[in-house]
Amino acid sequence: MVMSTGAVAISAQLLGMPPLARVLTWLNLIAFIVLSAMTVARVISYPRLFWKDLTNHSLGLGFFTIVAGAGILGAQYVVIVQHERMAKALLFGAVLLWILFTYTIFVAFTVKKDKPPLAEGINGGWLLAVVGTQAIANLGALLLPTFGHYADEVLFFCLCLWLCGGMLYIWIISLIFYRYTFFHFSASDLMPPYWINMGAMAISTLAGSMLIKSATGGGFLLEFIPFLKGFTVFFWATATWWIPMLVVLGFWRHIYQRFKFSYNPLYWGAVFPLGMYTLATYRLSEAMNLPFLLAIPRYFIYIALVAWLVTFFALAHELTLLIFYPHEFRNTGHIQ
Repeated sequence: MVMSTGAVAISAQLLGMPPLARVLTWLNLIAFIVLSAMTVARVISYPRLFWKDLTNHSLGLGFFTIVAGAGILGAQYVVIVQHERMAKALLFGAVLLWILFTYTIFVAFTVKKDKPPLAEGINGGWLLAVVGTQAIANLGALLLPTFGHYADEVLFFCLCLWLCGGMLYIWIISLIFYRYTFFHFSASDLMPPYWINMGAMAISTLAGSMLIKSATGGGFLLEFIPFLKGFTVFFWATATWWIPMLVVLGFWRHIYQRFKFSYNPLYWGAVFPLGMYTLATYRLSEAMNLPFLLAIPRYFIYIALVAWLVTFFALAHELTLLIFYPHEFRNTGHIQ
């Protein structure tokens, strides 16, 4: 939810909707605080179950939403609120969590004895590791002017993270595509996080675009500009390629297979890529001086907003049922 709201809010700010962007930013801050408090309470109250989820092949990579959420909320504080101190605090927190999750989750996956088969263990949520990595690279590039004499070190760190994120995507998407095409795939398997296939490339485009803009100021990154531009367009083209594919698969899931739509927190994983693609395309048009690309975010923002509103009101409906009609809520099977 935080990732999705942040991407839509920054897009709205850049596309001339500052009141909407500010409302979404304050809403996002509340969501981030509430979800963070719930996560801390979960760790304290159920440490063994938390560890079990953290080292679960299907669930573990989902914890990178915390890293990505902090990075994107930090970007909101830079672009919309202009509160760089808060953005820096979120950046440092995101970096610490990224290190913790990366070298806990992947090491645990490597050394654990009982591992699931590929068809059960891999899903689009794995690409959240890429999203979290690129969210840090993007926020670091946005905050670069505030680091003074350490700007080159921070810029080099952001460049390395951007490259690591790209490499992670290649590794993971190869397994996901193999899962797509060589294993049985039912409508229930096509979960909303598969939209992260596109979202991970969109945020990689965003981070690359910010690095290009940083490189034009001089310094060591100036020599990387052709490389940065080539790979950033490569990321954007891949994200664009995924959109029709995912739309067709969504049509197959909900229309042809008649898979019933009901609110699930995983649907935020489908909203995020829409907002991030809007934002990434806008930033790419700036970095590459390609004004014709602006036609895409000017229309795509409304698709992202509609998706956000539908998911948000579905969440509000679920919370209303939970608060005012708890017995009916449980009887529907929403709570196990």
